Amino acid sequence: MHILLLGSGGREHALAWKIAASPLVTKFWCAPGNAGIAREAECVALDVADHAAVIDFCKKNAVELVVVGPETPLAAGIVDDLTAAGIKAFGPSKVAAQLESSKGFTKALCTEFGIPTGAYKRFTNADAARAYVQSQGAPIVVKADGLAAGKGVVVAKTVREAEDAIAMMFEGAFGEAGAEVVIEEFLPGREISFFALCDGETAIPLASAQDHKRVFDHDVGPNTGGMGAYSPTPLVTPAIHDAIMAKIILPTVAGMKQRGTPFRGVLYAGIMLTTQGPKLFEFNVRFGDPECQVLMLRMMSDIVPALLAACDGELKHFDLRWHKESALTVVMAAKGYPGDYQKGTRIGGLEEAAKVETVEIFHAGTVAKDGAILANGGRVLNVCALGATVTEAQARAYQAVDRIDWPDGFCRRDIGWQAVEAEKAKN
Repeated sequence: MHILLLGSGGREHALAWKIAASPLVTKFWCAPGNAGIAREAECVALDVADHAAVIDFCKKNAVELVVVGPETPLAAGIVDDLTAAGIKAFGPSKVAAQLESSKGFTKALCTEFGIPTGAYKRFTNADAARAYVQSQGAPIVVKADGLAAGKGVVVAKTVREAEDAIAMMFEGAFGEAGAEVVIEEFLPGREISFFALCDGETAIPLASAQDHKRVFDHDVGPNTGGMGAYSPTPLVTPAIHDAIMAKIILPTVAGMKQRGTPFRGVLYAGIMLTTQGPKLFEFNVRFGDPECQVLMLRMMSDIVPALLAACDGELKHFDLRWHKESALTVVMAAKGYPGDYQKGTRIGGLEEAAKVETVEIFHAGTVAKDGAILANGGRVLNVCALGATVTEAQARAYQAVDRIDWPDGFCRRDIGWQAVEAEKAKN
């Protein structure tokens, strides 16, 4: 098969690594890709936002499957345009992608189909939003309705913090994304990521994972796109797994089909494990980043038939197999992230780091220049490892991190701490 992958981050490098391993692949491109992806696929300088250019490339190169990595092209309807041009694409339609591109859309779906989630209200006016916060008190969650690269959510501990977030969003901090604001109940509990592959009718669960959103150790500092992840998480017991499928994933897939907007692709549910059971706090419509990295390490099955089955409505005949080992990834970011950071700093020691047993290093924001690897983003590297336990995977990942020579980078040193504590308690 001829396959084109769209995107340039750590998630896409992990997908590229897994797709490239499939015996079904004869030609494989990635647009635009990065320095790490270039080892797995031929990187092409296509503008992913230029749908006509992507379609033209697919036609000229007889591309049989396009895999869309990030959310922005999905929200812009790239899958619809590719499908209309007769090209098979993995990912949801523009309408179905609203599960991520509009917080209000998802909340309304939850209300309509009885999917457990926090109480909420939608606002297009700052004064009304402020009055609601004052009546509800804190803690409370303020969200920009649209896509804000993982940064449009403020968990406000005080009413004042919530008011500041409302002001910031309505004053245009997130552009169009903040034209409407959703304010919802704060859900106390433990947060997990749950993924399911969907074909419009059937959903099959992927392995469980947990990411670490805060920038610094002990879960302090501002929210980020994710500073590390591990899989599986001990928080998802068989009973919780079944409850998430029965109460959240399957009703969502059935509801979207009933509305005439079937969901195909990866459904990524951000779930809070509350005392009343699992509750949804957000949907994403693509693989998580960095959760995708640990899922790809653990996936034993060939991913390409699974992607095709999701496109073709054939998941009911499908089963995915997983390695028993645990996987863990540590994100190395440029100093200053998620605020201002410098690009173009030099990274050394990657070959030495990759020699650590079971380690894979996925590039998230890199560029190759004059034989050197340079940082080219906020989140720059994903240092991943497998182990018989999360503790072992964690030790290997940090052993590799310590071999990387990048004075301008930093990482958290406690990724996987919940699972490591649980494993210690067992022993």
